Amino acid sequence: MRRFLTATAAAFILAACSSGDTTTKMSGGEAQLAEITKRDTAKLAKVLAVQPEKTQARYVARHPAETLEFFGIAPGMAIGEALPGGGWYTKILVPYLGSEGKLVGIDYALEMYPEFSFANEAFMETKRNWPVEFVEKSAEWAPEDGAEISATTFGDTSGAMDGQLDAVLFVRAMHNLSRFEDAGQYMTNALAMTHDVLKPGGIVGVVQHRAPASATDEWADGSAGYLKEANVIAAFKAAGFEFVKSSEINANPNDQPVGDDIVWRLPPSMNGVGDNEALKAERLAIGESDRMTLLFRKP
Repeated sequence: MRRFLTATAAAFILAACSSGDTTTKMSGGEAQLAEITKRDTAKLAKVLAVQPEKTQARYVARHPAETLEFFGIAPGMAIGEALPGGGWYTKILVPYLGSEGKLVGIDYALEMYPEFSFANEAFMETKRNWPVEFVEKSAEWAPEDGAEISATTFGDTSGAMDGQLDAVLFVRAMHNLSRFEDAGQYMTNALAMTHDVLKPGGIVGVVQHRAPASATDEWADGSAGYLKEANVIAAFKAAGFEFVKSSEINANPNDQPVGDDIVWRLPPSMNGVGDNEALKAERLAIGESDRMTLLFRKP
């Protein structure tokens, strides 16, 4: 029988796991990472090939094979996935990690959600139940030989998961942490927890909408969905991580936001397009957002 665990109770039985890209910067930590990861390109290709057609249509923008290989994600690892949402990456990771692997979904801290204007009481109730519901819903699709699934939030301060994970992935999950940092140090706390839950030598993989370096820090605070690459790197360094390398795997030079542009103007959201076919064609021609892809390591 498959194993599904709720919230941080899963942490007590997390076992030690075995823990073609273009880089622009790297450090000595990369050599050590190569020694502890055993990527299985063939297995990942098989997992990607059986995903639903709608999922596969996004590969051209999200590059999951190249991204996971760049991060060194391998079968048998224990992985934390920040803000898994509808499970786009979760449904790739669970079968790829396999029966010896662990997948921990990590939502934003419950205390952060009231910062969103849409967070009414009904919404907050769904968030209070999220760790249990994430596990239950995952059980509906997860394969028998997939990774063990559990869930928690960045608001957990129990320390139960400390030193248990090989990697934590932040895929388009950092802008809201930055956006509400002043309201409750949500990015600071999330990165501190990430540092705590990783094993020594564990890694963090980041894919994030990238603001132009020339943008103001005020505009690039996450409210428009974009963050500056230099600021993200600085935040991780301040949290005690080593910057290992970066990649242009998920870059899109066509995306050059200006003025009041927000990331959700682009596919797949296409906010503000309505029935304007010319504007729709313009946005589709740009494609999805320009994204940084960064790798960090816990010393």
